Amino acid sequence: MITALGLTVKPENISCRKLEARSRHYLVRMGLFRTLGISSDISIMEHEPAGRFIPITRIRTSEELSNFKNEMIPLLHLEPEQSRTIGYIVSELAWNVLEHSGSEHGAVLCAQYYKKSNSIRIGIADTGIGIRASINNSYSAETDLEALRLALKPGITGTTRREGGTEQNAGAGLFFIKSIAGINRDFFVIYSGDALYKLLKSPAARPRLHADPFDDRHSRAEGLPRWSGTVVGADITLDQTAGFSALLDAIRVTYRDAVRERLKARYRKPRFI
Repeated sequence: MITALGLTVKPENISCRKLEARSRHYLVRMGLFRTLGISSDISIMEHEPAGRFIPITRIRTSEELSNFKNEMIPLLHLEPEQSRTIGYIVSELAWNVLEHSGSEHGAVLCAQYYKKSNSIRIGIADTGIGIRASINNSYSAETDLEALRLALKPGITGTTRREGGTEQNAGAGLFFIKSIAGINRDFFVIYSGDALYKLLKSPAARPRLHADPFDDRHSRAEGLPRWSGTVVGADITLDQTAGFSALLDAIRVTYRDAVRERLKARYRKPRFI
C-alpha cells in the first residue's frame, strides 16, 4: 500500500525519516525505495531472493504480467500443482487491476514465502477507481461494503449486467481466489474505499463453498480510512493446497449454480405491461 500510494507522488516530493525499526532492512530488500525512485541510507548485503520472496513489482501491461509469472514461479521452487495455484491467483489479481481499476500506475505486487508455516503471502494494491466505481458501471452499490459483496459473488462484473458476465469478463476472478483460500482454510482480505472484508478460517474439515461471501465465516468493517483503489491479500498454505483441477471444478459448479439461481429469480419477478 505504501508503494502504491508513493507512486502517485513525484520522487522529489517524498521525504523519508531515518528508520530505526528492525524491519528497515526488509524494506530495502523488498525494493520499496528502488520502486519509488528515492535513495536510502540503509546498507544491506543483497541476497538471492530465490525461495523466499518476490520483491515489489509494478505490472502495467499484459506483457509485464506474463513476464512476471515466468520469473516468479522458478524463484519460489514450487511443486507443479502449487505453481498452478499461485500462478492463477497472481494472474487473476493483476488482470483485475489492468482491466477494471483505471490506475495509470498499474498493479503493485509482492510475495513472501514463510518456511515455518510453508505458506506464501501475496499482496497486491492499486490506486485506481476502486471496487464501487467499477461495479457501479453495471450495478448500483450504495456503499463500498455492498460493492465488495457484489465483487466477490460469482458471475458479477462491472462490465455488464448480464448474469455470468461475458467471455472476456465472467465475474469469476475474485470469487475463485476467495474460494481457493476458503477450501484450503487460508487467509483472504480485500479493502476498497472505506470497507474491508476478511475471510476467516473455517473450523470444518471440509469447508463449504458459498456464492454469497457474507455466508462464509468472515469479518467486515466500514468507515475505515478511505483507500481510493483496491488492496487484496491472500495467504496460501502449500501443504494444504488441494489438487488444482479438482479445486477449480468444484468452484465452477458453485459458480454455475449461483448464476443459474439468479437467472431463475430474475425471470420469476412479476412483469407489468
